[in-house]
This record gives sequence, C-alpha cells and structure tokens, in this order.
Amino acid sequence: MMTEPFDPSLRKIGRLRLISTAAAVAILLVLAGVYGMEHLRSNPADAACQAAVNTAKKITPLVHGEVAALALAQTPFRVPDLAFKDATGHADTLANWRGRTVLLNLWATWCVPCRREMPALDALQAAFGGPDFEVVAVNIDTRDRAKPPAFLKEVGISHLAYYTDDSAKIFEDLKEVGKAFGMPTTVIVDHNGCEIGAMAGPAEWSSDDGVKLVSAAIAGDASTTTH
Repeated sequence: MMTEPFDPSLRKIGRLRLISTAAAVAILLVLAGVYGMEHLRSNPADAACQAAVNTAKKITPLVHGEVAALALAQTPFRVPDLAFKDATGHADTLANWRGRTVLLNLWATWCVPCRREMPALDALQAAFGGPDFEVVAVNIDTRDRAKPPAFLKEVGISHLAYYTDDSAKIFEDLKEVGKAFGMPTTVIVDHNGCEIGAMAGPAEWSSDDGVKLVSAAIAGDASTTTH
C-alpha cells in the first residue's frame, strides 16, 4: 500500500493551533484572576451594606460643585476595620465608630491640599459632630511625630480629635481595596461600617455644597438605622 508523503506544513499548522489554544487558556486565566480580584474588592456578599448604597442613591443629586469629585458607592462594600491611634497613643479602630456616620479623612503635613482642607473639616466637625456623626481625620506622617499636632495648633484646629498612623498602613489598607489613590483620601462610612462614597483629593467640606451633602448623608444613614 502506498502512503502519501508527509506534508511539513501540517506540522506547522498543528503547532500554531497548540500555541493559539495555550494563549487562549492564558487569557482566560488572567481574566478570571481580574474578575476574582474585583469580586473580592466589591465585597457584594455583605447584605448589611446595601443600606449604604441606598443612602448613596438618595444623595446623588447633591454631588456637585465643591464635592463633585465624590464617587458614590455602587455596590455594597464594608470598609476594612482600619487601625490607628489617638493623641495619647491608645489603639483605635474604625469599628469604634459603629452606629455613627463617619467622614474618614487621611492627611499629612507634607500634603499641601491636605493642609488647606483641614479648616473645612474642622468646621464640619463643629457643625455636625456628635452622637450621629464624626470627622475622623487620621494623620499619616511617618517621621516627625511632633509636627502634625503643632501644625493643627498653628492653624487653629480645635474641634477635630487627633488620630495618627505613623506607619501609614491605613493608607495601604485602603489602597489595596481600591479606595485610596492619593492624598488626601476621604471615605464616608455609614453606621454599619459600609462605604457611602469616597473621594481622592481635597474638597471644601464646610461649603454650602459640602454641608448639604454631609447633612443628607447623615439623615439618609439615620433613616436606615434600626434600634
């Protein structure tokens, strides 16, 4: 029986098919990894955080002007239980503020926009600070520990409590979950510890726009609280 001579081009085609299949598998694995990271980052399984998303929807019309950069929560997300210290060196975590709406702000003395923003945050705390709301401003200077308190005293900050994390780990923890991209970083957190909105960069929080938005966020959050 005669056999047809082997065509070398067939071997080349086979190799190309094998390479194409391997490339397709690699792409699928990368996409699966990306999806898995986003799934973890969005934390959609936390049903308790749906109320924060509902609050975000309510305040959407107020995101403009001086607070136009606020990115409102689209999916339920519980903010990590971030760790820092108070002025006496006592350890605190974000969980200590459960039951209150919190405007969490990360700042540093080397950050010029942060320095400019502090008086507005101080005024916001003076206007709304209490059992239902607090501005928690955490300094992340990693060197001269005396410099941040001295700066606050110099510019007349009197209503904000002093919190610090001189390891700056709090920024890295928020960065890992996609909530910190630069300084200052602000996250509005509801009474369950869930994200209402986040902002990269400064805002004039004590402006009419800022006051109306924060006031509505507090009221919207309070309306979802069960006692």
